[in-house]
Amino acid sequence: MNPNLIAAAVLLAATATFAAAPAQAAEQEKCFGVAKAGANDCKAGSHDCAGHATKDRDPASFILVPAGTCEKLVGGHTTPQSS
Repeated sequence: MNPNLIAAAVLLAATATFAAAPAQAAEQEKCFGVAKAGANDCKAGSHDCAGHATKDRDPASFILVPAGTCEKLVGGHTTPQSS
């Protein structure tokens, strides 16, 4: 069997797979009070950068989660809470 023919068939199959998948971005929401220290996406208040949370479950630090997921997480809120 021709190696070039096999390579072309694999490339064509891979291209068709990626082209068929819709490029939709899932809606996300901010979820406060569930991030691990250093694993937050951002914070309302004293710092504004990802990864700067100094304690686990900081009520003002958030992570992005798929919409509708936050309220299902223990301690999760869609708005910042006071410390």
